Amino acid sequence: MAQEALTALLDAAHAARGGLLARLHAESTDAYRLFHGSVEGESGLTVDRYGELLLVQSFHRTLEPAAVEAIESFYRSRIAGLKLVYNDRSAKNSRIGNPLSAEAMAIATTPVIAREMGVKYQIQARHDGQDPWLFLDLRAARRRVMAEAAGQSIKSLLNVFAYTCGVGVAAAKAGADFVVNVDFSETALKVGKDNAALNELPQRLRFIKSDAFAAMRQYSGIGQPQRVRGKPMPPFPKLEPRAFDLVFLDPPRYAKSPFGVVDLVNDYPALFKPALLCTAEGGTLVCCNNVAQVEREAWLDQLERSARKAGRPIREAEWIVPEADFPSRDGKHPLKMLLLRV
Repeated sequence: MAQEALTALLDAAHAARGGLLARLHAESTDAYRLFHGSVEGESGLTVDRYGELLLVQSFHRTLEPAAVEAIESFYRSRIAGLKLVYNDRSAKNSRIGNPLSAEAMAIATTPVIAREMGVKYQIQARHDGQDPWLFLDLRAARRRVMAEAAGQSIKSLLNVFAYTCGVGVAAAKAGADFVVNVDFSETALKVGKDNAALNELPQRLRFIKSDAFAAMRQYSGIGQPQRVRGKPMPPFPKLEPRAFDLVFLDPPRYAKSPFGVVDLVNDYPALFKPALLCTAEGGTLVCCNNVAQVEREAWLDQLERSARKAGRPIREAEWIVPEADFPSRDGKHPLKMLLLRV
């Protein structure tokens, strides 16, 4: 794409966000998507702001140096002080493939602080993983969880597949007294611990390195077998049964577990049932599904049937929609978020 055409797309996207950015800045938020290429004219290209970091990522094809320069020049004229890092993720498995100069790598590997609704998050453009440490399209869900915590309707929260624990930190910041974050990555949990300290919240959060099924089965009282398919189970942290006011379930599309597989297309109920049984009677369960091909109404129907079968029918269901920096042509966002009263 010619530089002039790309600049025109960036300009249109920036103009469309004028009111949104003013509202976000007013609530102490400087982390948001500036360009959502799949809808705004250049599929596979995203531009995100995290504090002073401008993170440019391409998923379909490598950007030419002139295009990167055009992006940097455009946003330099709109938002002072941003430092650009470009991650080319167009190779297989979305791995970051492009080398950086020593100066650019220093910027990419130095943590910066981004703010969202007054909560501070540590962000690093390049690290051992490939995804950003804070998923911006999940802001709407973090906002809702914070509202629930601030309104005292939740005091305890279980955050499963917590990654860097953004939801848990936000809930604790808003007033939740007891927050448990479960993830199998020690590295991701370390970021969550740093964010808890950054927000002066370490006493309110617990971090558990564990398989999600193992944690949920123990909290729900289901228990777990010593052997699965003839193989002994690996050791997991011992957890006492406990019901939570809110359970937040944000699994990856597909992952293997000693208990089977995480499969958001074919078997979401395998995750949903233990999460539901960890939720207190009259509590709240927030479920996420980031697979674009999954139709949201069919998914909700699947969850309603699973809940009835488990003897915990859904009393109320509410869709949480990504905010306006993630526009959609037809309202069918790839990320689907459901708040369920159970």
